[in-house]
Amino acid sequence: MVNVAIVAGGDSGEFAISIKSGKQVESHMDRNLFCPYLIVIKGKTWNYRIGRKNFPVDKNDFSIIIGKRKIHFDAVFNAIHGTPGENGKLQGYFDILGIPYTSCNVTTSSLTFNKSFCKQVVASYGIKTARSVHLLKGSLNPEKIISEELDLPVFVKPNNGGSSVGMSKVNRRNELKPALQLAFQEDEEILVEEFIKGRELTCGVIRSDGKIIAFPVTEIIPKNEYFDYEAKYRKGMSDEVVPALIPEKVSEKCLEISRFLFEKLNCKGVVRFDYIFDGKDFYFLEVNTVPGLTAASIVPKMARAYGWSFTELITRLIIEGKKE
Repeated sequence: MVNVAIVAGGDSGEFAISIKSGKQVESHMDRNLFCPYLIVIKGKTWNYRIGRKNFPVDKNDFSIIIGKRKIHFDAVFNAIHGTPGENGKLQGYFDILGIPYTSCNVTTSSLTFNKSFCKQVVASYGIKTARSVHLLKGSLNPEKIISEELDLPVFVKPNNGGSSVGMSKVNRRNELKPALQLAFQEDEEILVEEFIKGRELTCGVIRSDGKIIAFPVTEIIPKNEYFDYEAKYRKGMSDEVVPALIPEKVSEKCLEISRFLFEKLNCKGVVRFDYIFDGKDFYFLEVNTVPGLTAASIVPKMARAYGWSFTELITRLIIEGKKE
C-alpha cells in the first residue's frame, strides 16, 4: 500500500479553503491503492490528527510515529493554496528528502506564484496580458504612479496570493488608497491591472499517460461585480458553465494556449489557467498551480465533464507525481 501524505493548511488567507481541499482529497482517495494521511501545516506546527489527538511530523525525514509505528510517506499530495505549498518552499523541502509530490517544481512554483513575473514570461511567448503596474510596499506616490500608467477601472491585488484575498476593483480615483491598503495587508508586493471587458474563461490542464490533457473550457459568471472570494466559495454566488457556451474555434484556441503554456512553464500536476476573452483575443490573467479541490471548486467539475471522477483525478495525479 502506498502511503500518501495530503498536506493542507498553510500560512496564507487561503488556510480554510486548503483544509477543505485536503479533506475532500482524503475522502475520495482510492483506499485500494493508497493509504492517506492528512497533514495540517500551520507555521512551524505540522501535525497528523486522529480525533482530538495530534501526531507531530518529524521534519528531519517527514515522518510520523503512531504507537510504535514510524510511518514514512511514498508520495505527497499537495493541497496547500498559497504559501508554503504553492510558491516552491515545500517543493524544495521535499526535493531535498527525495519524496515525490503532485504539484509543480520549485522553479515553476516560484515563478508562477509571482503574478507580475509570470505575466512577463507569458507575454514573452506572444500571449496578451492586461497593462499593469507592479508596486512594492513603501513605494512613493503609488496612486500617482497608477494614475499616470493605467486607465480606470483597475484591479488591485496582492502579487503573491490567491482566492482573490485582498483584491479590489477600483472604479474611481478616491477608491485607490483603501484598495492599496487592503492589498498590502496580504503582501509586500501588489499588482494593479487594467480592467478588460469580456468573458472570464478558465481551463484546467494535466499531464497523464504521457499526454498533456486540457479539460473542457469553463466560463465563470459571478453574481458579484467580479469573481471575488465570496463568488468563488459561497454557494450560488457564481455560475460555472462547463463546458462554456462559446464557439468551437474559441474553445479550441483556449485549449491550445493552455496546453502550450503548461509545457512552456514546465507545469506538473493539475493547473488552471484563467483568461479574459474580449471577443477577439485571450488575455492571460494567472495560472493556479495548486487549484482548489473542494466540493465547490472548478477543477473537479472540469474533470467530471471530461469523463473522470474525482477519485480518478486524484489517482492520476499521484501516479504522475511518483514518476518524477
